[in-house]
Amino acid sequence: MLIGELSRRTGVHAHLLRYYESQGLLRPTRGPSGYREYTDDVVLTVTQIRNLLAAGLSTQEIAYTLPCATGPSPELEPCAEVLDVLRARLRGIDARVDALLDTRRSLGDYIEATERRRCATGAPDEPVPDPGAPVEAQAPGCEPPAPAGAPEAVRRPAPPGSRIPS
Repeated sequence: MLIGELSRRTGVHAHLLRYYESQGLLRPTRGPSGYREYTDDVVLTVTQIRNLLAAGLSTQEIAYTLPCATGPSPELEPCAEVLDVLRARLRGIDARVDALLDTRRSLGDYIEATERRRCATGAPDEPVPDPGAPVEAQAPGCEPPAPAGAPEAVRRPAPPGSRIPS
């Protein structure tokens, strides 16, 4: 089959199929006209590539792993060092998740500190909030302090549409 037919059968654009070829993941033959020709089993290979990409593997890791793949999911045979490749990728993903969580916490801290400062001093274009004023008159996002003698846990509900940081 030609690349257009493979593209239709797999739902993968021809330029991606050519990229997979350049990465050594597909090895079409060339017909007398010079066009790429693929066998029917390449449909399964493309499905495996797409699923492994979705699992976060790079094309280099897929090239290493693909010979151990069977079925569309694919299932991976315990070939030499394939688990090392998968575990190394997972460690890399875990490190990026940890870094993103650190970044999220840091950004949340900046937001919280900036909101506290804005509520305490009033934003440059807003009046200084009056703790006794109704919530609607406060700077957006500022909550008046809990009434004197109220337990620390007493809070007003968050305004509609606001996000509660996790």
